[in-house]
Amino acid sequence: MKKFFLPEKGTFYKANLHCHSTVSDGRWSPEEIKKEYMARGYSIVAYTDHDVMVPHSELAEENFLPLNGVEYEVTETDDREFKFKKTCHMCMIALDPHNLKHVCYHRTKYLYEKTEKYSATLQYDENEPDFEREYTPGCISTMMKAGRDNGFFVTYNHPVWSQEGYEDYMGYNHMHAMEICNYGCVVIGYNDYNEKEYDDMLKGGKRIFCIATDDNHNIGKDSFGGFTMIKADKLEYKTITDALVKGNFYASQGPEIHDFWYEDGKVHITCSDAKRIVLSTGIRKVTCVTSETDEFVNSAEFEVSKDMKYIRVTVTDACGNHANTNAYFTDEFME
Repeated sequence: MKKFFLPEKGTFYKANLHCHSTVSDGRWSPEEIKKEYMARGYSIVAYTDHDVMVPHSELAEENFLPLNGVEYEVTETDDREFKFKKTCHMCMIALDPHNLKHVCYHRTKYLYEKTEKYSATLQYDENEPDFEREYTPGCISTMMKAGRDNGFFVTYNHPVWSQEGYEDYMGYNHMHAMEICNYGCVVIGYNDYNEKEYDDMLKGGKRIFCIATDDNHNIGKDSFGGFTMIKADKLEYKTITDALVKGNFYASQGPEIHDFWYEDGKVHITCSDAKRIVLSTGIRKVTCVTSETDEFVNSAEFEVSKDMKYIRVTVTDACGNHANTNAYFTDEFME
């Protein structure tokens, strides 16, 4: 019997799940972002401005869905210049369109410049004391757990730009996903295509997904290079966020994955034109299918065993762009 890792039925919707507008430090207004992203085939944008969750439901239409979100940052607090400090950034995307309540809120801190004007409109639990952010694994994990427990899809963002290493991100718990590609960071020169970091987390016991995002501020050419393809029955808020929680998506910088399933001891994938398709696992075992000639490959099958712990597939096109599946754990899909 086939087990489909990506749903057999449904439509793929192109999404940018990390985005900054003129609400915080972006150059484009929410309306301009909608226009430019729709013109390039996107159906979904999560508006994740810094520290303020401002809904843009007025932008919703039949072919475009704005998701409500926010990006929080927790930074070292010593007297060094910011460029020397470690910082952790996380996005939280509301699973319900009516959930606009900030978690881990502080009434007077962490808003800056343009975002301060939104302070009177922000929702939070008035019975909770002000939350003080500390750059520690415990505090960051507390924030991630609060997001998850209060109905948000929580992502861990751009570890390389953040100056974070193994000893940092391995201490963070309760995220749903990490950014395997942050295009906004990649395009300005940071190595924030994060396959190694994703494998570190998986091998360290974190059962999380991976997404690709733009993190666009539209100051330079930081848009339309990292996206997440979400497969769902319809372009409706809760249907899309339910697909996120279930992991019904893949991350990409360009290549398309059409189908991905397990059957009779093998995983199968079909995709757009590729030069290379690689199966990665949780042990010292990889398998690679490549084009032997000038032709492309559009499918691959790989034998898998339960001792591989997890499997995931990377599709690479002729330009070196990647599409990445989520990781799937063998103790969940193999008997």
